[in-house]
Amino acid sequence: MKRTAVLGALAVVVLTQAGCATQVKSLPLAAAAGESRGGVPVYFGQQDHPAVRTRLGDVSYSVRIARKVAGPDDACHEALAEAVQKLRAAASERHANAVIDVSTRFHSTESNSSTEFTCGVSPSAAAIAVKGQLVVLESN
Repeated sequence: MKRTAVLGALAVVVLTQAGCATQVKSLPLAAAAGESRGGVPVYFGQQDHPAVRTRLGDVSYSVRIARKVAGPDDACHEALAEAVQKLRAAASERHANAVIDVSTRFHSTESNSSTEFTCGVSPSAAAIAVKGQLVVLESN
C-alpha cells in the first residue's frame, strides 16, 4: 500500500512537470514584424549595410516577458521586438545611427543569422538575449 501511494505521488509530480520545460526555438526574422526597419536600423548577422565610419562599442540586453495567452512563436517575436527596441534606445543615447552584427541567444544556443533568431519559451515566459555593435554608418 505504501509503495502504491509513493508511486502515485511520483506519477502526479512527473505529469504536472512534463509541460514546464523551456523550449529553445529558432524562428524566421521575416515574421518578426520588421525589426530591421525603424528609426535606427538594426542589421542581424552579416546583413549588408553601408560602410562603418565609427565604431562606438558593443551592447547587449536580455529580455524576459510573460507569455500571457500568446502562442510560443508570438511570445518570442514580442520578446525580440522589446530587445530590438533596447538596442535602438542604446544607439540613440550613444549617437549611433545603426546597430550591426546583431546576434540572438538563449543560454548556450546562439544565432548569428541574418534570417533567423533564437528564443527560449516556456508555458509562462519567453526570453532572449541580443548583442550587437553600435556604429555610425556612412550616409548614402
